[in-house]
Amino acid sequence: MKKTIYEYIMITIGLLLVAAGVYFFLIPNDLAAGGVTGLAMVINYYFPVLNVGAIMLVLNVILFIIGFIFIGSGFGIKTIYSSLMLSFMISMMEELFPMAGPITNDIFINLIFGILVGAIGMAIVFNQNASTGGTDIVAKILNKYVHLEIGKGLLLADLLVTLLAIAAFGATVGMYSLLGVIINGFTVDSAIQGLNIIKKVEIVSSKGAEIKNFIIKELDRSATLYDAKGAYSLQNKEVITTVLGKREVIRLKNYIKEIDPKAFIITYNVHETLGEGFTDLME
Repeated sequence: MKKTIYEYIMITIGLLLVAAGVYFFLIPNDLAAGGVTGLAMVINYYFPVLNVGAIMLVLNVILFIIGFIFIGSGFGIKTIYSSLMLSFMISMMEELFPMAGPITNDIFINLIFGILVGAIGMAIVFNQNASTGGTDIVAKILNKYVHLEIGKGLLLADLLVTLLAIAAFGATVGMYSLLGVIINGFTVDSAIQGLNIIKKVEIVSSKGAEIKNFIIKELDRSATLYDAKGAYSLQNKEVITTVLGKREVIRLKNYIKEIDPKAFIITYNVHETLGEGFTDLME
């Protein structure tokens, strides 16, 4: 239950960032950077009486119905929650913080801030094994029936939205929207990697028993032991290898500094760790 509550809190924080990036930076500049949000902005241009959040809600419901028909019920509660909550958040922002115009007249600055804030939010949502639905569903349908890779399907759907943006808002804004789609893809991937960086640590120390005990009892992690031989001294040595989170690495290094300042430590960045104690293989 605690894990589920934590996941939904993180998803909500991520969605709040996505909504803020879209509402405060992209919508006032007509930057339809792909997805259901971008399509909703194009529709809002032709039918301004409808707000973007309400259009997103209707589009997401339609896409979910289509998804259930063509793909099945494999969406997950998190994705349904995310897509509907994002629409609700943008609608609430439109009511609570009406925008008379862009925050700044520099469209490029608005694009960068909107994409960066939104991409960080998206990364947080994806990191909790959820998505905001929308064009993800279109990509999955294309993958199932046309055997098009999901990434290419997403790009195709977003490119279609940017073409509609060019027709609605003009070539300049449309091309900025296309640039936003490209930047968003790279930024989301980078942010996800940053959130998931785990450290692999290798230790050679004369205090191996104490270090192993600290890893198991204080950090609640395990370790793998290797027998090695020093090339210079030809002495047999034990190498302790473990995989830890960033904070745990700091605690371990501080402990080793106290008991064995001459210890030898190597750390590596690991971008994905699956299995016991980390991401479930079934997710």
